[in-house]
Amino acid sequence: MSILCVGSVALDSVCTPSGEREEALGGSATFFSTSASFFTHVDVVAVVGEDFPAEHLRFLESRGVGLSGLEKRPGRTFRWKGKYGWDLNEAQTLATELNVFESFAPRVPPALAAAEWVFLGNIDPDLQSSVLDQVQKPKLVAADTMNFWISGKPDALRRALGRVDLLFINDSEARQLAGESNVVKAVKAIRRMGPRLVCVKRGEYGALLFLRDVDDGAEFFAAPALPIEEVRDPTGAGDSFAGGFLGSLAAAGSLDAAALRRATVMGSVMASLAVEDFSLDRFRGLTPADIQRRFGQFASLMGLEGPAAKLTPVSAVR
Repeated sequence: MSILCVGSVALDSVCTPSGEREEALGGSATFFSTSASFFTHVDVVAVVGEDFPAEHLRFLESRGVGLSGLEKRPGRTFRWKGKYGWDLNEAQTLATELNVFESFAPRVPPALAAAEWVFLGNIDPDLQSSVLDQVQKPKLVAADTMNFWISGKPDALRRALGRVDLLFINDSEARQLAGESNVVKAVKAIRRMGPRLVCVKRGEYGALLFLRDVDDGAEFFAAPALPIEEVRDPTGAGDSFAGGFLGSLAAAGSLDAAALRRATVMGSVMASLAVEDFSLDRFRGLTPADIQRRFGQFASLMGLEGPAAKLTPVSAVR
């Protein structure tokens, strides 16, 4: 039930109304793997430069994240600098330094090629396809994308989506990808591109999971966003959501409707925790009891009672 995650590992400099942080641990693969590690084992394929701090490697190892696919190359690590105003749904990018990430060509170690669960982070869709050429027969392939690839490499993205089972995408990107103003129509168009499951991330408004061919015939499931009193840094919330979602799903080992709904709520749980501090700091002291309490808050918000409101943490949860 381990997950293979391919994406970026970065150093982020972030300014929000709650403060600033310089060169903190970031990147899609980092947020995803840390979040998912509370449910199951994750192996990362990514690249860093020779300047990447050893303390960050130790943190990932402390979470049990497998780093056999993490390359260290001469040069500087990928860096991103951004600023958030009072609208925390939108980041203003101030600087992007690709550095060693510019020539990143994912190489999946042979020992990881049989992974049953694969997450393709927000990277060039040609690279996403190259990863799928290297793995065997995953039970589920999940992917993320963004407006840069939707507008810049539409054909390559369509080819990659034809091999994807689950797509994570925000509502504006879904509309852009499909050329539809209505999200429901947009998702139907995206499904025709390949993904049988589409999870639309809606930031402070929650998430919508659009299902097809599930066991009870439901078409979609909505998870609310939990009102958070202190949102310090929304960077990585989407990847934390995906980590909680896929980690929960892999731990359950099932793709039935109940598991998919639980995974959607668990994605929201992990995203809501991630934004309460800068970088990965909220996850550093996180416990299974903390996750259980937050899941209970979501269950209460959704009016769930009894067994549906309870979570039994798996052994991988630390």
